[in-house]
Amino acid sequence: MLGYLGPVTEEQLQAQGDSQASDRLRRTDVVGRSGVEKVYDEQLRGKPGITTLAVDTAGHVTGTLEEQAPVAGDYVVTSIDAKLQALVEAQLVAAVRRAQQQGYGGKSGAAVVVDVQTGRILAMASYPTYDPSIWIGGVSKKQYQDLIDTKALSSNAYQGQFAPGSTYKVVSTAAAGKDGFNLYGSYDCPSSLTIGPQTFRNYESAAYGPISLTRALEVSCNTVFYGIARKMWQQAGGPDAGSDAPDPIAEAAATFGLGEATDIDLPGEAAGRISSREFKRQNWEAMKDTWCRNAQTGYPETRKTDPKLADYFTALDKENCTDGYQWRAGDALNAAIGQGDTTVTPLQMAMVYAAVANGGKLFQPQVAKGIVSADGKVVKEFPPILKGKVDVPKSAIKFLRNSLPGVTTDGSGETPFLGFPLDQIPVASKTGSAQVTGDKASTSWFASYAPANKPKYAIVMMVTEGGTGSKTSGPSVRRIYEELFGVKNGVVRPQDSILVGGEPQADLPIVLSDGTPVTPKGRNAGVAPSRPQAGASG
Repeated sequence: MLGYLGPVTEEQLQAQGDSQASDRLRRTDVVGRSGVEKVYDEQLRGKPGITTLAVDTAGHVTGTLEEQAPVAGDYVVTSIDAKLQALVEAQLVAAVRRAQQQGYGGKSGAAVVVDVQTGRILAMASYPTYDPSIWIGGVSKKQYQDLIDTKALSSNAYQGQFAPGSTYKVVSTAAAGKDGFNLYGSYDCPSSLTIGPQTFRNYESAAYGPISLTRALEVSCNTVFYGIARKMWQQAGGPDAGSDAPDPIAEAAATFGLGEATDIDLPGEAAGRISSREFKRQNWEAMKDTWCRNAQTGYPETRKTDPKLADYFTALDKENCTDGYQWRAGDALNAAIGQGDTTVTPLQMAMVYAAVANGGKLFQPQVAKGIVSADGKVVKEFPPILKGKVDVPKSAIKFLRNSLPGVTTDGSGETPFLGFPLDQIPVASKTGSAQVTGDKASTSWFASYAPANKPKYAIVMMVTEGGTGSKTSGPSVRRIYEELFGVKNGVVRPQDSILVGGEPQADLPIVLSDGTPVTPKGRNAGVAPSRPQAGASG
């Protein structure tokens, strides 16, 4: 997230043209390569000291014409709390290990903690990770290959794209409310639903019979949402619907900010993808030539070793070639539970749950809180950025806020929070177990916010090949909430919060005369240091 420094590139040098400005890059300079270091490189770098000398025709120095003192770079103050960040990183590793102990792969993961009232990121972790100091002096071939093999160079938190599974049901519920479904009605929860040759089953829950939509969220009943999605699909025209037919769940996802970057102040953010009627047609137009060609050739190389698999691929491509653009009932059902073509980043889901928590406000997440000069003057503050309000009825947001705490007390999120003082600090949550292709275990998700009655923080954690959200990610999310609210052995002690004063630091730090930054409350401030000039590096 903070990033690292690297030598200036030839492209960056050439982009400056013939400029003689004192802040121009020189071949000996280092620049931000990723993270905060890259985004705020100009503010952090400062200006070098320059001495202009007079020389005679023989090249001897005869005097000094001009001296320009160096100017230290500014401090970039982040909203990241160092102690909380350390805790979140440790708990993410604990969740990965927990998945492995249960017999799952536990390959990677991410966690995000966001202030729901401002959109500020308080902590954000990705696994696997690495020590960026390896870039100093040049990385070895083995080190670089390890980074490639483990995919540690990218952040799963805002660059990784994953199926959200049942955490997506808050979007489907909001869509149902906007589309006229009775949020307080009764819905059937059978063990499975068969459409044509396909059978769609519950994953985390059994058959419950007729239940409320609140109960469907609590026990994560897939078939309730299958039924809602099927009715939406039929009302839109079913198999005869045109490309401009309504797509309520996709439309709700878009208004929650999914399918596009959140615009966090970090480079290389992934946009994710919304499974929709529109995406299916776009994908068909991009792939139809390949599908049609494969349908004709019949996968000759695969056929040499596995004729049955080649037959399966050929039949699939024949179908996709002719009508791969059609938005079928099965597509709609998968989309309703966060499966199919839908992918999100953990950061996106954190902002979705933050929007539910704060009543429908969609913030742009931010890491930087402000910029302070080396001598302590405030150069710039970054106020919260409200992107807009989600376009779903207030009644739907209210319904979700009333229903999600029940997931933690009486539903799929209950187990990891047994013994937690939910009567004092109610936690709204939704578990997810996103199924993936092949024999891999599902992706574990736990999305939440708290206190549910007066929301402050949203926490989302996921682990690939992690199994269920409740058993793998849930316990680590609980530990983070315990530290945020000062919960020790079930007793709430706000003074024991990992945050100084029990709240995120709102003010920018004060820089003392010796250059030491401190918060107004006296604690050493977490800042990305300026890069002093004249030989020093930050």
